[in-house]
Amino acid sequence: MNFIYDLHRTMMSQNLILVYQGEFTQETTKSILAMAERNLDSTGEESSIKRKVFNVMVEALQNIVKHSDELVQGNVHTHTAIFLIGKEKDRYSIMAGNPIKKENVPALKKALEHINSLDKEGLKELYKEIIKNTTISDKGGAGLGFVDMARKSGEKLQYEFPEMSPDYNFFCLKVNVPRETEN
Repeated sequence: MNFIYDLHRTMMSQNLILVYQGEFTQETTKSILAMAERNLDSTGEESSIKRKVFNVMVEALQNIVKHSDELVQGNVHTHTAIFLIGKEKDRYSIMAGNPIKKENVPALKKALEHINSLDKEGLKELYKEIIKNTTISDKGGAGLGFVDMARKSGEKLQYEFPEMSPDYNFFCLKVNVPRETEN
């Protein structure tokens, strides 16, 4: 049972204030958002920071619900993923991870690289362009989520794709939201 203590120590050392691992549904998402909102309210965080953190959380959670690939291992089919929030002195970190088919990695990586190559004005223009020229995909998104996370955070999106199996990678995303407001 030492793993409980090990997990606790890891969460403390990584400044994690909320962790959820498991199946993600719209109901799960609502519960996670409610818990996080209560946590942010109890800390007395500035409302503009709370809005940014909440917006990034919504986008990250929607990405998991709508776009993670079903993991198929033998006869087991799951939509398991992980969502974490960390709080440090100068920032919040919103982190998410979910299985993704290897064939989907290059397109996602290219999109994320493009978003990270843009400055504030470039992100604003890309956002407008997507709204004007894109139809909503069959999964319910128009590609706005990552652009919106980059815009709201004012930071580059951090990501990795560690290998899970011959067919899947695990898409890891981290978005930092500074705790200081811009003057």
